[in-house]
Amino acid sequence: MKLSTSALTLFLTGTLSYASSLAVYQDRTFYSYTPQTSFIGFTKNVSAKCEGKTEVLDFMLTCPPASRLCKELNILESTEASLNILKANAKVLEQFISLPQPKSIDAKSWIKSAKLLGTEEAKLGEKEKHLEKKLAQEKRFFTKQAPSREATKTATQCQKELELTLSYGQVSFSTSYEANIEEKFVTVTQQLHINNRSGIDIKVDEANFYYRSANQYVRPMHFSPWIVSKYVPREKRRFKKSMRSMSQEDVMPMMEMSIAEDVSLSEPVATYEDARVYKIKNLSLPSSGVALDVQVLTWKAALACEIKAYPYASINAFEVCAFSPKYPIDENRWKVLSGSEVINEKAIGEYRDKNYNIYTKVDDTIEIEREKIVHKERETGMFGGTASKKDGFTLTLTNTSNKIKTLSVVDRIPISTTTEIKSKLLSVHSGKEEVKYTLLEEGKIEIPITLAANETRKIEVLFELLYDKDVKVKY
Repeated sequence: MKLSTSALTLFLTGTLSYASSLAVYQDRTFYSYTPQTSFIGFTKNVSAKCEGKTEVLDFMLTCPPASRLCKELNILESTEASLNILKANAKVLEQFISLPQPKSIDAKSWIKSAKLLGTEEAKLGEKEKHLEKKLAQEKRFFTKQAPSREATKTATQCQKELELTLSYGQVSFSTSYEANIEEKFVTVTQQLHINNRSGIDIKVDEANFYYRSANQYVRPMHFSPWIVSKYVPREKRRFKKSMRSMSQEDVMPMMEMSIAEDVSLSEPVATYEDARVYKIKNLSLPSSGVALDVQVLTWKAALACEIKAYPYASINAFEVCAFSPKYPIDENRWKVLSGSEVINEKAIGEYRDKNYNIYTKVDDTIEIEREKIVHKERETGMFGGTASKKDGFTLTLTNTSNKIKTLSVVDRIPISTTTEIKSKLLSVHSGKEEVKYTLLEEGKIEIPITLAANETRKIEVLFELLYDKDVKVKY
């Protein structure tokens, strides 16, 4: 049996109409789906298009009872109504108590009535406090999920694809990383944290998340020649019109030029070179205000960890682990584990020297002290004279643990930016022993050190500055 062209078209249209998609950018979100009713959600700052044509949005007097957020709102409004009734009852009771009292009083009856009224007034007060707390809690809970208490709908029901454009922050996402460190390997796990506060419960066949703005301005660029011409000095102006004395014709061109200059300076020209895109199929994303955590990637890489210290900047030694990432790293905050043990929940990472480094923890078992060694200046030379100043510092490193510790100590000597001053490293030694070191550019000194258990080592670094005696130096 062959289908006619019109029947086939209708079949395909009906099949495709149920496809739904979500595209989340840093500045806005696009949600496309085939609606079953005109109801959208408890939202605001939303625009809608049905098959590319702008739809008018309106408010509903009553929300659909099957809607999850409608049920939450009904509970909230029921609590509000109960609180209002209770307040009205308390007000009536207060008015009743304040009525004029009879001249002749039956003491027993009056005491009994007073007790009953007092008890009832206290009960109403307690119930009122309880309902006020409950209502405040329900309001916070609903506001966290939806930006509006009014149900939004399309003025006419869209029979085909409806595309909603949600403003910044209504649907958002972030990414996080977890590094589980083994002896020579690291297992990296990346997660997406998706949050929906739009007031629209979203369910899509496919969702895409982009680490870039949907609204980007790229300024058109065209080649312009670089002109060289004969320099002709400008004539000096003999007078200058003030803004007040200028005619309207004089002022307007200047204002237009000023505005044009301001726009050209403030125009954003940024582009995102690494298009980091994440995709999730069959995503159910209720507008709960609670982040939905979705695992994206898990991969292993070879790892090299070492203990480093920069005594000129900090007295703490720390562990840094380096690896070559298989995928681009989007976020430099890490949770670091070793098996089930949490090493650091807020470790910092960075790309460095063609690798990615994670600064995992401070090694508290290594104590570091740095003290200056000052030598007096002495003059050398016969004519004019050259000042020679020796200086340096002492590093005291202590391993307080019961294990051998190997670390790399990075320190520095002054460097000169002028030919009038010269800097020279004289020695790096520990007592009478020379210490192995590497002198790199910009006066950087790398010293590999192995400390036995509970060992203390002192290292002395000496350098010399040479300069004309009339020159004053600071460092």
